[in-house]
Amino acid sequence: MEFRDEQPMQHDIGKRTFFVADVEPLDVDGVRTVEVGTALWLVAFIALLPFYGRLEESGNEWWLWTCLAGVGLGLFGLEYCRRRRKARTERASSSVE
Repeated sequence: MEFRDEQPMQHDIGKRTFFVADVEPLDVDGVRTVEVGTALWLVAFIALLPFYGRLEESGNEWWLWTCLAGVGLGLFGLEYCRRRRKARTERASSSVE
């Protein structure tokens, strides 16, 4: 089956029938999603800072460092998504010309 051919609207796999929705995929670059996720990790880190002593006593100090790792990884992800968005925009503008 070629991609140009008419695509089936349902697939019968075993005893189940799966229907294919006739919609276009979203053009999402993920920047806002990563920004929100990173901000939530930062808020959690700041919210846990006043409880550092309690966390240390109970052996749950790792909660704080998990939040900090989430912020750090989120910053890397944010840079990756921004570069990806920029590359996609440049590719789209060069194909139009």
